[in-house]
Amino acid sequence: MGDILGLVAKRLGLGVIILLVISVIIFFMVELLPGDIAQAVLGQGATPENLAALRKQMGLDQPAIVRYLDWLSGAVMFDFGNSIVTGASVTETIGERFANTLFLATYAAAIAVPLSIVLGVIVALLRNSIFDRLANIFALSSVSFPEFFLGYILIFLLSQSGLFPSVADVSSGMPLIEKLYVAFLPALTLTLVVTAHMMRMTRAAIINLLAAPYIEMARLKGVPPWRVIIRHALPNALAPIINVIALNLAYLITGVVVVEVVFFYPGLGQLLVDSVSKRDVLVVQAASLIFAGAYVLLNLAADVLSTLSNPRLIHAR
Repeated sequence: MGDILGLVAKRLGLGVIILLVISVIIFFMVELLPGDIAQAVLGQGATPENLAALRKQMGLDQPAIVRYLDWLSGAVMFDFGNSIVTGASVTETIGERFANTLFLATYAAAIAVPLSIVLGVIVALLRNSIFDRLANIFALSSVSFPEFFLGYILIFLLSQSGLFPSVADVSSGMPLIEKLYVAFLPALTLTLVVTAHMMRMTRAAIINLLAAPYIEMARLKGVPPWRVIIRHALPNALAPIINVIALNLAYLITGVVVVEVVFFYPGLGQLLVDSVSKRDVLVVQAASLIFAGAYVLLNLAADVLSTLSNPRLIHAR
């Protein structure tokens, strides 16, 4: 137990350091954006007095390091201030949008994770068969196509026929069944992207174990091939499978920006794109930091879970 707690503490400490570095990058990359933020917000017809007042309100008259420390202290308390454009609380605005993004990512993961594991086991059982080759061709095709291209293909095939809406306009008060129906196409797009990677990793992890001595012994005893994989190979292949699943879940959280834009899904990615176009820097900084935090946390979870699934990594000599 002490080794496990020590491992988790080290990973959390590393995650905090990474997030701190990322926060510096996010803040100063926004600082390097060309143009005057106050001028972009108020427009070309703004008076010098109005520009000066907005700069003071935004703290632009302070040194960059002072503004960064103020922003970071607020971010630690989940207080990102108010939107420059709408005046609404950035935390509340992002909270609702992030909930939609989590729903979409969970929806896609609920389809992709069991599907990829089942397909990975099947193609490992039927390796070098026609089904295995077709599955690999499909997987490579899905990985090769960018998300927006897959999204437009699904819109052409499934939306033009009237089966599913092309605009995934979900809302908090929408019934769950209707929300699942409306968000099916963006969820399917994400599923096609991540299933291929997880399926191929599951297949590779299982096939690598099939030459192990205990697998050969099970075969010599007459254990059916499916039972060899399910009972003996799959449990010992969990470490790389869990790792790749967690990494793909991290992608589902942070990689939804393009998919949300294609389907006009009201998530955090769509909000980030809209805020960049409006130069709403506080929302951009907050959304970027939340995306980075989710990605780092899920990567740390992948590292910890893959280690826990293999005791030899905990008690390494």
